[in-house]
Amino acid sequence: MKVAIGCDHGGRILKEEVKRTLLEHNIKYIDVGCECVESVDYPDYAIPVAEMVRNGEVDRGIVICGTGIGMSIAANKVTGIRCALVHDVFSAKATRLHNNSNMLAMGERVIGPGLASEIVKVWLFTEFEGGRHVNRIDKVIDYEHKNQLQ
Repeated sequence: MKVAIGCDHGGRILKEEVKRTLLEHNIKYIDVGCECVESVDYPDYAIPVAEMVRNGEVDRGIVICGTGIGMSIAANKVTGIRCALVHDVFSAKATRLHNNSNMLAMGERVIGPGLASEIVKVWLFTEFEGGRHVNRIDKVIDYEHKNQLQ
């Protein structure tokens, strides 16, 4: 598995913790930034991560900002992305089981590093359940394709 990871200025500390978790589990990653403390715009990092997932350059993406909200909104504008904003382990598991999420968003100002590490592990190692959930995801995908903005 290969993961792209990105953050804005509000998520750079938590991003380093997530990178340690990925390394501990021998998961390759591409860090698209940011490394700065000055204010930057979250779409400049969320969208490249999402495009890498969409284009198949990586299997999944993780994005982090202060709350995770901006990153998740931006990532979900990219066709084919199902980015889930998660701040607890139960939701991390559910979004993989039921939604087959391909991106994870978290907020550094919302959760601590230990919880973030647990969320990432559960999210990475939970497989999609399939079954009744496939039809639901297909409806979202169909709508997305029918209503793409040009």
